[in-house]
Amino acid sequence: MAGLCKRISWPWMALGLLALSGCAVGPHYRPPSAPVPGEFKETPPNWKQAQPSDQAQRGAWWEIYQAPELNQLEEKIDVSNANLKAAEAQFDQARALVRLNRADLYPTITTGVSATRERLSANRPEATTLTTTNDLILPVDMSYEPDVWGRVRSNVAASRAQAQTSFADLQSLSLSLHAELASDYFQARELDREAQLLDSTVASYERAFELTESRYQGGVASQVDVAQAETQLETARAQAIDVKASRTQYEHAIAVLIGMPASEFSLPFAALDSAPPATPPGLPSQLLERRPDVAASERQMAAANANIGVARAAYFPLFNFPGMAGFESTRITNWLTGPSGFAALGLSATITALDWGRRRAASDQAWAAYHQAEANYQETVLTAYQEVEDYLAALRLLSEEARTQAAAVAAAERSLALSENRYKGGVTSYLEVTTAQATALSNERIAVQLAGRRMIDSVLLIKALGGGFDAGSLSKLNYSASTPHSPARSAALSTQ
Repeated sequence: MAGLCKRISWPWMALGLLALSGCAVGPHYRPPSAPVPGEFKETPPNWKQAQPSDQAQRGAWWEIYQAPELNQLEEKIDVSNANLKAAEAQFDQARALVRLNRADLYPTITTGVSATRERLSANRPEATTLTTTNDLILPVDMSYEPDVWGRVRSNVAASRAQAQTSFADLQSLSLSLHAELASDYFQARELDREAQLLDSTVASYERAFELTESRYQGGVASQVDVAQAETQLETARAQAIDVKASRTQYEHAIAVLIGMPASEFSLPFAALDSAPPATPPGLPSQLLERRPDVAASERQMAAANANIGVARAAYFPLFNFPGMAGFESTRITNWLTGPSGFAALGLSATITALDWGRRRAASDQAWAAYHQAEANYQETVLTAYQEVEDYLAALRLLSEEARTQAAAVAAAERSLALSENRYKGGVTSYLEVTTAQATALSNERIAVQLAGRRMIDSVLLIKALGGGFDAGSLSKLNYSASTPHSPARSAALSTQ
């Protein structure tokens, strides 16, 4: 009877441990709550009727600007940008870590082979007639630690959340790079428009200088008038050179973004001649699903929560099933036969009796990391709403300013025309003309700069809205090693 109890106790004990492996000591994770306003304060009126489809949600959001050259440049970022490649490699590391931790759920099995020929001393104690022996062994060793308290599952959950964080960070970097390229592109186009304006102004000032010099030769104008006209001309030339110098810097910045040496890239001249497209912001509640940085912050909370489970599991015993099986013989002819087989199975349990507060400190650290991640999430959410409101307000106010500035440009041009006529009629000095010229040029440049700022703020609004990101993609990540993928991450989103 005792032998029978011994024979049935091992299987029942193993089944009991397997049943316990369904337990988990970590806290249940609940997605964090965040203050969500009912609507954006700066939401444009009637935006739903004006544009029912939110084009900013698409992946290639830059296509809404209908600039083919910009589209071509944006496509090169995913292929050639070094920073994006580095972030992609970091994501691959995070995916590999998930597979590494997941492997702990299964037994570790090792095998090998050994062959020994040994000559024994004939004068050894209890010597037999055999002094030379062979020992052929083919063992298979197994070690299995059942995840009774959820330590391994918590590790897997933490690494999976970290991989999702890494993917969201990759998407955030990709969004930032694409937005930076679009901003640099429109800044370069705005400077092209300024250069065009200044070149035409220089040509106009050259004609004015020639006319003033001719009037001076005829005794109608003074040398002061000639000096003032020359001053205006050279100042405009200097401004044109300065604008072109700034434009080259943006051209070089674009070259770096698309992975090309600055000396090998050239952006053809094309003056900015478009207004920013309408970009409805949607509902504030949708923003949390569209911002990759918000998604990354939430996944950090999930990882911190899982790490609490890892810390708690250290308070409970560790069980292990060591096992061994194989074949052993002195002759190769009967090495792999049934009588040569051997097997052993064991069970061990260990628990830390005294660690002087080590586990308590680890648990406190895990909880503190969770609270830190929670506070970071709340701050990220508030910053996201702030950025959207900032750029919505900027676009609204810049639109109003552009209309007012257009009226100022028209008034300055009329003033300049009147001053030129008065000067030609001998009513006033050339000082009035130069003042009107400076005012007109200043207002025209401000109008051009406002157009550039509106385009750039439009890009930044789309970035603040998350571009084409969708937080639902995080649940579809594939962690297999064989999944090919590109910086655009399309293949990495295949459902497991």
